[in-house]
Amino acid sequence: MRFFAFVAALLFLAATISCSRPAPAGDFPKLAGEFVYTSLSFSPVSASGQGLHEWNGHHFDSELDDVSFSAVNKQRDFLTSFHKRLEAIDKTSLSAEDRADYDIIDSQIGLGLFDLDIAQTWRHAPQSYVELLGTALFNPLVLDYAPEDQRFRDVIARMQKTPAFLDEARRVLFAAPGIWIQVAKEENTGNIDLIDNTLRKACPAALKQQFDAAASPALDALRGFNAFLDNELPKRSGGAAPDWRLGAERYAVKFKLALATDRKPDEVLADAESRLQQVRAKMLELSLPLHARWFGSHGDHGDLKGEDRENKVIGEVLDRIADSHSTRESYFDDAKKDLAQATDFVRAKNLLSLPSTANLQVIPTPEFERGVYGVGGFSPAPILQPQLGAFFWITPIPAGWPKNRVESKLREYNFYNLQLLVLHEAMPGHYVQFEIASTIEPKTRRVLRGLFGNDPYIEGWAQYATQTMLDSGYLDNSPELRLQLLKQELRVDANAILDVRMQSSRMTDEQAMQLMERDTFQEHEEAVAKLQRAKLSSAQLPTYFVGWRDWLRVRDLARKTEGAKFNLHDFHDKVLKEGAVPLPVLARLVTGKELGQ
Repeated sequence: MRFFAFVAALLFLAATISCSRPAPAGDFPKLAGEFVYTSLSFSPVSASGQGLHEWNGHHFDSELDDVSFSAVNKQRDFLTSFHKRLEAIDKTSLSAEDRADYDIIDSQIGLGLFDLDIAQTWRHAPQSYVELLGTALFNPLVLDYAPEDQRFRDVIARMQKTPAFLDEARRVLFAAPGIWIQVAKEENTGNIDLIDNTLRKACPAALKQQFDAAASPALDALRGFNAFLDNELPKRSGGAAPDWRLGAERYAVKFKLALATDRKPDEVLADAESRLQQVRAKMLELSLPLHARWFGSHGDHGDLKGEDRENKVIGEVLDRIADSHSTRESYFDDAKKDLAQATDFVRAKNLLSLPSTANLQVIPTPEFERGVYGVGGFSPAPILQPQLGAFFWITPIPAGWPKNRVESKLREYNFYNLQLLVLHEAMPGHYVQFEIASTIEPKTRRVLRGLFGNDPYIEGWAQYATQTMLDSGYLDNSPELRLQLLKQELRVDANAILDVRMQSSRMTDEQAMQLMERDTFQEHEEAVAKLQRAKLSSAQLPTYFVGWRDWLRVRDLARKTEGAKFNLHDFHDKVLKEGAVPLPVLARLVTGKELGQ
């Protein structure tokens, strides 16, 4: 379906429904529950991973997703028909909390239809099938939802279905950008290793024979899929591979749906580019005393002007800071020590009410996820079974990397930047955020906001929480740590600039690398990984910038509204108990006012 035809169809649908008789507002909670569980049922892998093991007679733990043409049509029909039913609800009569849930479902329907009919990732993104399969095999290994022998029976059952799953993926894939094919091959090799080494070693002795029998055809199918990626998929486009860019018009639609913001891409771009210059000025101011201490022998480069002086002074200070870093061998354990230190600080400063659970595990990033998570990441606990634990991923440095690549990564994630990674991903960032959200009642609301949570809320909280830790004196108000946070703020600015400009075809690879390496002081290895990420995703990289700025606005609005009664601890507890609603919605829920007031 052509783009403008798609948009026109949605507008016509909304217009015709709005003229119909509204349904009672009391029907909405039941409707929301239907949307949540039916959506989950389309993906047995996701359902099982979120703690929904069976529903309406379907047992999800041993199943793989149906990725056929008919399954795509079924999802499209569901979203279209559900949109009609949703629009029949008079949302003005809903409670504030139900209205927030309504808006989440509405955006999710639009985003789902956009992906199915406009972006069509199911036809063009081979890495999505590889990552889905990796998740299907990995989750039973690390999520203790049943006895080990039963979980490995689920792994075996999914391996038995792997050849048919990959056959179906080959049927629906039409063509793919070269970078997507490359990443799919790398991650698929990770799936081969997952079966042939990790799972094989962990399999209970009593199931070894069954495992081996299922593993052999599964591994053959995975190797065959790599051959398909190498030899056949590139030819299906007729010689011209599709562009990974959405283009300005399609990107603007996805941007609005995914971020749930009234700000347009070019508004965010202008803001980010302006902020980048402001942050660089702050970094120069903070760097000058450190530069005088460390490089007094050659002065502060007063003979240089503007950006040249900033780059020289700030660059020399950051290079000196980067000298303090982990070794390849200690990198993982150092992150765990930083986690313990951050947890003690949050308690000492009483910044918020920490979850009563202690179920966070620090593990290496699964190989099939390392194409996107080149440094680390966070995987929250299953929404319906939070007791099974959450995972803070640290991506190991590959054994085959040459010394210069290893050193580049370790310098980028030096002593101070590794601390910031821990604050963002775990404490008091994503882990705390998701753990508190896992207590939301009623359950349908908890699952809805967990499954389809607003990304600017999620990523913005992690950035905001990191800043709050430093504002509260973390690491004794270390100027080196503050300088690294400002460097991270530059990276957040650059993320937004990269996404908007690259997706709308206004930036080349060379310009992107210059932005990251020269203008925002990123190490080469970090910049290469981010450039790849910018080509693998869209409308995700700006969520950090939009979210961080709006979290500060929500806090300022709450402080203005409450006056002398405002308490930071209570504010954090209140906003985290809402779960990942869009930030303009959060402002209304906690202050009763609009974010712009």
